[in-house]
Amino acid sequence: MKIHEIRISGCTDTEAIARLLCPVEEHDGPCEVPWSLAAHDGDVVLGIYADQRKAEEIANRVREFAGDARPVVLSDADPSFYEELVEQHRIESRSASR
Repeated sequence: MKIHEIRISGCTDTEAIARLLCPVEEHDGPCEVPWSLAAHDGDVVLGIYADQRKAEEIANRVREFAGDARPVVLSDADPSFYEELVEQHRIESRSASR
């Protein structure tokens, strides 16, 4: 498990990307994957805490949404930018194991 970043070029619709990750806004329990989202310099930047397989699966889901006109790039991210995701995973993992 590590922090990944998915950048969607030329996209500023954070709400649509959020619904891809979490279709039901008010749901019980944690999301499948801890995530955070921001618009930055005309792109949407999505941070996720996941293993490589799950990160690629989510990136492919985002690519399907974005289409050919908006490049989607999956990369490793600097964990210091996403400390809240590691903490979110730690808290949710602990509560799920009870």
